[in-house]
Amino acid sequence: MTNIRTIDLTGQSVDQAGLNRLLAGDGPRRLVGAELDGLVFGEVDLCGWQFDGCNLTHCKLVRTRLADSRWSACKAAFVDLSRADLVDAEIVSSDFNNALFRQTVLTSAAFRRSKLTGADFTDARTVDLQLEEVLAVDARLPKVSFRDQTLKQVDLSGALLEGADFRGVVFEESSLRDAQLIRARFEGADLRGADLGGIRLGDAAHFRGAIISRAQATDLLKELGLRVL
Repeated sequence: MTNIRTIDLTGQSVDQAGLNRLLAGDGPRRLVGAELDGLVFGEVDLCGWQFDGCNLTHCKLVRTRLADSRWSACKAAFVDLSRADLVDAEIVSSDFNNALFRQTVLTSAAFRRSKLTGADFTDARTVDLQLEEVLAVDARLPKVSFRDQTLKQVDLSGALLEGADFRGVVFEESSLRDAQLIRARFEGADLRGADLGGIRLGDAAHFRGAIISRAQATDLLKELGLRVL
């Protein structure tokens, strides 16, 4: 197993020259508490790196190779990870609000107990992307596949889910309230643990073949002005 060198930068601000020196070393590193706000990483190889309690707000990691990377308790709002490689990456207890994942490779990546409000996953490669206890309000997740997964405490309120694949998905304590569901697929999905508030009867066709509760069915019928007795 490759040894990972820990670099504790707690309380220290790193400038672009300092970052470039960090990136010049060989092998994966574990950065702790680094203040990297707004810095540019470039197309470097950071496979296996670990980021603990780091601030990467507004950083640019376009095309950066980050396979097998680990992120814990990081602040990364507005970070640009477009076209980066995050295969098998794990993000835990971190803030990635308004992050850009456009055309990013996220195969088998996992977000747990994290914030993704407003994040953009347009054209990302998302085979086996895992979300658990994630706040993804107003996120853009077109054509993302969650097929046969369990989505536990995932808030997709107001999210753009056009063409997304939820076939066979089990929703637990999750939300699709006011989500945009054009061409989304839900065959075999169990929606009984999902908040469907704001979904109009016209959207019901997207749920063909899915399981909903009697209460959810009643709410959809009320959209027609019918009284259910």
